[in-house]
Amino acid sequence: MGGFPIGLLIESIVSILLVLTIGYCYVLNKRLVSLHADKETMRDMISDLVEATNMANGAIGQLKDVAGEADNALNARLEEAERFTLELANHVVAGQNVVEKISKITSAARQSETIARVETRRAGMALEQLDIHERRKGRAA
Repeated sequence: MGGFPIGLLIESIVSILLVLTIGYCYVLNKRLVSLHADKETMRDMISDLVEATNMANGAIGQLKDVAGEADNALNARLEEAERFTLELANHVVAGQNVVEKISKITSAARQSETIARVETRRAGMALEQLDIHERRKGRAA
């Protein structure tokens, strides 16, 4: 071997490998620090997510309560509307009965008025006949 001792070559290779290992450790350390920082950020995000989930659950509970109240109010109004519908239907039927009675009374009044006119004409005609008969008698006498 020419003038370069083997021991020095091996130690040079070991020192180069040691420098590469130190550089790689430095890069890994930076990545671990970054990952650790991301871990804290991830914890904060998870905490915020849990808080948002709890708020959403509370809002859903409130919406359920409001929906229940709205349903109860709507049912009450529907029942009231049904009562008014029945009452209105009863009033309509009663109104129709009154109109029918008024119609019958009006019809009866017209018939009696017509009968009275006919009777008045008959009485007038009978009086005229009587007058004519008496005049004839008076002339004949």
